[in-house]
Amino acid sequence: MTKFLFSEIEDAFMYVGSAMYGMNSAVLCKDTGKILYRSDMAGIDEIEDKDDLVWDQCIGIPHKNDLDLGRNLVFEFVEEYLPDDYERVRKMFRRSGAYANYKALLERRGLLEKWYGFENSREAQALREWCKENEIELDV
Repeated sequence: MTKFLFSEIEDAFMYVGSAMYGMNSAVLCKDTGKILYRSDMAGIDEIEDKDDLVWDQCIGIPHKNDLDLGRNLVFEFVEEYLPDDYERVRKMFRRSGAYANYKALLERRGLLEKWYGFENSREAQALREWCKENEIELDV
């Protein structure tokens, strides 16, 4: 079985999550060791042209929402670091522009960098778990 560098899977995960859900995608091919990309926004499609793919050896890289890393992660952070603002943040996420408002609040509280570290750590942890569940062997 092919071993994958975690950094390559993490890069593909970031690519998928860099756009709205479903706009970018990436497929990890366990048999070839390659990751193929598609973007509706940028007109990139490395997947469509591949007639030789063994689809039962391929798996789609998840979006952060697939790993429950959206709002739930925000509220986990708020519960731990901003418990007095929990209701305020909950109200923010009922309207558009929630993430911008949330990050502005974190900036005012001096917690923006802590949030980024927390988010990155949780994403890496969830992605490693996803790899394990999908029998993707990691090489560091």
